[in-house]
Amino acid sequence: MKIAIVTGASSGMGREFVRQLSAYVQVDEIWAIARRQDALEALKAEAPVPVRPVVLDLLKSVSFDKIRILLETEQPDIRLLVNAAGFGKFGAYHKTSIEEDCRMIDLNCKALLVMTRLCIPYMQPGSHILELDSLSAFQPVPYITTYGATKAFVLSYSRAMNRELKEKGIRVMAMNPGWVKTEFFRHAFQSNSDSEVQYFDRLYEAADVVKTGLHDLYRTKKDCSIHGFPVKMQVFLVKLVPHRFVMDIWLNQQKKAKNNKDLVK
Repeated sequence: MKIAIVTGASSGMGREFVRQLSAYVQVDEIWAIARRQDALEALKAEAPVPVRPVVLDLLKSVSFDKIRILLETEQPDIRLLVNAAGFGKFGAYHKTSIEEDCRMIDLNCKALLVMTRLCIPYMQPGSHILELDSLSAFQPVPYITTYGATKAFVLSYSRAMNRELKEKGIRVMAMNPGWVKTEFFRHAFQSNSDSEVQYFDRLYEAADVVKTGLHDLYRTKKDCSIHGFPVKMQVFLVKLVPHRFVMDIWLNQQKKAKNNKDLVK
């Protein structure tokens, strides 16, 4: 049985991947992994191929045991893995508990790594892995400090794994969007009471960003995907400018008038 696996599938980018991936890869079933069973059940009516809800919390180590057993039992041919599970927090470091910072690292980095490692043995030449990353991967981001650091890990890990897995015919790509209109903001703003992060220069639609990511994964040889010319230019410039200046620019932007009204609900 040929399958695709999508983590973080109950909302946002993960949900959009479930909706769109069949335009690029032929599979018999999509395994949609997330915590909310009702949201996963609703996906069955939105996806063009059968969806198997896999209700798991990837912050719990027992979830990986369950995935390992499921893979050993089913012996699927994994044609695509999308690691879209993750979350971020805005605001000064002391507003987020140490435990919450560690949870961020565990989900954004550890869970992504473990899922990748568990799935590789069930992949054949021509299989693909998409690691959902962020524009934050290319620069240090004060007041999104831990989140940005986790995404720097994802970018480095994805690029290196792409080279390692090349001989197996498995392609790995990081996807590095800028600001995207998803539920991400609802969680991120909870620790942003003093509005340390309040200005967002551009906001993109999840459907458009995912379409670009899937196109780049299957139609190019890129090891990272960036949606939108302005974001591409920002990444280019960040490579040329010392990071201390990049952080100064970011902090000055956050002094502008708030434009996050539609994101905080």
